Order: sequence, then C-alpha cells, then structure tokens
Amino acid sequence: MLSSRMALRRLQRIAVAPLSFTSGATTKVLRDMSTLPRVYVTRQIPPEGLKILQDSGQVQFELWDSDDVPVPRKELLQKVKGVDGLLCVLTEKIDAELLDAAGSNLKVISTMSVGFDHLSLEELKKRGIRVGYTPEVLTDAVAELTVALLLATSRRLIEATHEAKTGGWGTWRTLWLCGYELANSTVGILGLGRIGVAIAERLAPFKVKKFIYTDVAPRPELAKAINAEYVTLDELAKQSDFLSICCALTPETKEICNKNLFSKMKNTSIFINTSRGGVVNQEDLYEALSTGQIAGAGLDVTVPEPLPTTHPLFTLKNCVILPHIASASYSTRNTMSALAANNLLLGLGSQPMIKELKL
Repeated sequence: MLSSRMALRRLQRIAVAPLSFTSGATTKVLRDMSTLPRVYVTRQIPPEGLKILQDSGQVQFELWDSDDVPVPRKELLQKVKGVDGLLCVLTEKIDAELLDAAGSNLKVISTMSVGFDHLSLEELKKRGIRVGYTPEVLTDAVAELTVALLLATSRRLIEATHEAKTGGWGTWRTLWLCGYELANSTVGILGLGRIGVAIAERLAPFKVKKFIYTDVAPRPELAKAINAEYVTLDELAKQSDFLSICCALTPETKEICNKNLFSKMKNTSIFINTSRGGVVNQEDLYEALSTGQIAGAGLDVTVPEPLPTTHPLFTLKNCVILPHIASASYSTRNTMSALAANNLLLGLGSQPMIKELKL
C-alpha cells in the first residue's frame, strides 16, 4: 500500500506529458488551442491537480474558483453545456438533468473522491461516459482519522476539553470522565477493505484482543493480514466493543446501521462512522445514544452535510461529530487532485485511466 506522499510523487512523474511543438508549427498550434477539449472543474482543487491540467496543454478548462462554496446548481448546469470533460467533487450531483445539460460532447467524468454515490451510474453507463475516481490514495489519512475519532469518542476528549475550558475541572474524582479502553477489546469492522485493514493495523498495538468483520462475503486474504474473523452482522453488533463502519453506500447498505443493529450492541460499545452518512439511520442512532443503548458515537459523515447545528445529535455529550475531514491532509488531498486530473486527461485521450470505475 502506497502512502499518499509516495503516490503523489509517482503521479507527478507519470503526469500526462504536455504537448510538444516544433518551431514551424507554432502558428497552427495557437490556432488549434481553441479546438482543444473543453473541461469544467467544479471546485478550486488542490494545486497539484491544477498544475497537471495547466501544464498538459491538452485541454482548455474553466473552474469554479472557490473552495468554500460549491458551484450553484443553476450555474453548474450552464457551465457544463458542450464540455468534453468534467472534473468534480462529491458535492456535485451528476444525474440525468446535468448530463442532458452537458450534451453529447461529454465523454469523461473524473471525480476527486473514492465514493461515487453522487454519480448516477446507470445514466453514465447508458450514455457511454467514462468515470475516473480516486481510491486507495486516501487509505492512510482515513485510517488515521478513524483512530483519532475513536479515541476522542471513547476517552471523551471533546467533553473533557470543554470541562477544562469552562470551569468544570474541580477536585479529582474517581469516575469523572471515565471512558473505555482498547486493550483487551473486540473491534468490529463493517465492510473490510483497504481502509478497514489499515484501521486494524493501527489499532493492533493498543493490545486489541480480537478483530471481527462482516461483508457481503468473507474476504480471507484481507482478513489474514489482521487475523480477523468473519461473523454475521448480528454477531458483529453483539460482540464489538468498538464498531467501525467502513462500507460503501449502496442500496444494500443504506441505513444498515439502524435500530435493529444498535439494539444488539453492548451498552458500553463505541460506534464510529467514517464511510458515508447514508449507511446510518440518524434518528435510531440518536435514540440509542440518548437512552444509553450504546455508550458513544463518533461521526465524520452525516446526512445532510453539513449537518444543521440544530440537529439533536449535537445536543448529546456522547456524540462527537466532525465535518467530513477523514482525507483532509495536505499530501492526500494533493494526491487526490493529481490522480483526478490524470484520470481526466487520459480518458479524454482515449487511454486507460489510472483508476477507472468499471460501469
């Protein structure tokens, strides 16, 4: 498994080569620049990706020049008209309406994300549009953040910080702000892929007693790396002291973490989700947390995003909510943008992408 830094260096080396001109062809090239494929970039992506697009000389592109505010839907529908390629992020819904607005020129979509639930895959397949995405390069960053969130939740770090800041720190008390240890615990993983394995590898030194997992089917090769046992979903809920959600959002996994699952968990269990908000029924989670059915939850993803500040989950001391930052390291985000840019250019050149979603 490559770290994001190593992957970025590799992507920089294999970045699609810029067009080279002979001196006698300069005038023709300048004239032909206007005929280069048109690309729209829906966000101010990190600099490595933009540099690859700029230096390639293979496309003319326009971007929504903001990292703070997504491109308004109305403007997006205007900007995609006639484009050959689209580089997007997960905040943009790529559906039939957008594809109709783009028209028949659109041949390639490159998303700077590992998830693709924002893409209407059936529509893309029907229209013969190729899709690039950015898996694997964010494994380390997501695994690190998951461990950090798990520890912050189980050891009540956010609550403790608040108490220290607001005068709650009084005399030493025997059970005040006590949490739960990883040592001698059972850690469950729902959806064992590279990220699940990377999380387990980081947790193993904490003297975890046992790793268990469930998936659509046993995954013996991945499980062997962390000595994990395959169990049913019910057993995963019953046995896990810490339950980490790592599955993709699909019709089968939508709200799979619901009242039925929470009711089988221990009242000392910690629930962690760094996958997609849609795999959790948030009303059921709120009930499980507020009634003490489970001990705590740490969420990096929610529905919707951003989660309204008035949402009931924010009222709970035993729920830690982060603003979807699992892949938010400088090296990982630059690597993702470089991979997305290369996928786009390769796709427009009718070449195999580095990471293409097979539709």
